[in-house]
Formats: sequence, C-alpha cells, structure tokens
Amino acid sequence: MKKRTGITAGYLAASIAAAPLFSGCMTTDPYTGEKEVTKATTGATVGAIAGALLGAATSTKSDRKKAVLIGAGIGAVAGGGVGVYMDKQEDKLRQQLRGSGVSVTRQGDNIILNMPSNITFDFDKSDLKPQFHNTLDSVVLVLNEFKSTLITVKGHTDSTGTEQYNQQLSERRALAVAQYLQSKNVAQQRLAAIGYGETRPIAPNNTAEGRAQNRRVELELEPITQ
Repeated sequence: MKKRTGITAGYLAASIAAAPLFSGCMTTDPYTGEKEVTKATTGATVGAIAGALLGAATSTKSDRKKAVLIGAGIGAVAGGGVGVYMDKQEDKLRQQLRGSGVSVTRQGDNIILNMPSNITFDFDKSDLKPQFHNTLDSVVLVLNEFKSTLITVKGHTDSTGTEQYNQQLSERRALAVAQYLQSKNVAQQRLAAIGYGETRPIAPNNTAEGRAQNRRVELELEPITQ
C-alpha cells in the first residue's frame, strides 16, 4: 500500500512565526523615505506561509481549531446548531457553483467540493487557470460568510509519471488554491493544504477519461464546533 508523503511543519509555530517577519526586516527607500519590506524578507514570509498551510493538514483537529479561535478570533458553532449551519452553507455553495463543473457533496457534517482538472489546472501545471479564478471567487463569497468552517485543500493526480513527482505536483496544486483563497481574505488559520499524489484515485487510470477524473482538487469544509 502506498503511503502519502508530504511536507510537514509545525502549523501553529509556523503561522505565528510568519507574522513578525514583515516588521522585523524593514528598509527605507532612499528616494521616497518610505519603509518597505526587503525582498529577502518577502521570500522568507511566503515560504513560512506555504509551510504553515502544508503543515496544517498534519496537525490535530484540536490544534487547527485552537489556531482559528485564537489567531483569527472566530467563534465555534454550538453543537445543536451544526447541522443547520452546514445546511445553509451547502445551499449557498450549490447556488454559487451551479453550472461551474464543481460537484458539491455532503458527508455527515462536512461538505466536499470536487474541482476537476478541466477547470482547475492545465496538464502537468500548478498555475491556476484564469477562468478558475471566477469559480474560486464564488466559493470565497460563501467561505467568508460562514467563517466558523475549516477548509482543507486536497490535491490529487493521475498515475502518469513517478510517484514522487505526482506527490510534489499535488502539493503545489493544493497550495496554489489555498494561497488564492487566503489572498481573498479567507483567514490563514482556517486553511490547510495537502497533496495525495496518485494514491487516492476515484476512477481507473488506464483510460484518458479516468485519468482526467483523478486529476482534481477537493475542498473539504468542516465546521468548527464547541
């Protein structure tokens, strides 16, 4: 049985450490006199954020929830109201994503958004397709309304190429989606990115149609409960 290998990081430590990087390494523009972040610091900060997003998926649920409650100041959903909360979120997502090619599936109190390869990334690429931005923007509208929700972005590939390459590609794709969501004001503490490579196919890899189904990104939405 193939095991998922991935990038792990101390999510709480990395996300907290990323915050002071901007303030700690400032320089003054000699022409304008304005303070600005050094390029080296920007690169370090981006790396820290990427590490935090990828590492969050390996953290315990209690650690992720703690990060949201403390770091983002977001409240939890009372136990008796979870079902109604997720029902409303599901309805909004179905409205926003109608005709987009994204499937919305309910699994208990969680919601799974399946985003197939024909709308997400070009073959063997990890840059978001321009038209995919509109789809993600529709998701963001709902995520920013229902803030007591954790979002795990899961990248998947087909079996073409080596297992190691596919693992890395799936991580890059998951990270690209998570970073886009963050750029649209979805709190970093709510996000995690994880790559599964070729290890979780939903269709046979011996046909072009099956491989296309396996190349996908999933968003798993989970309520933050008390």
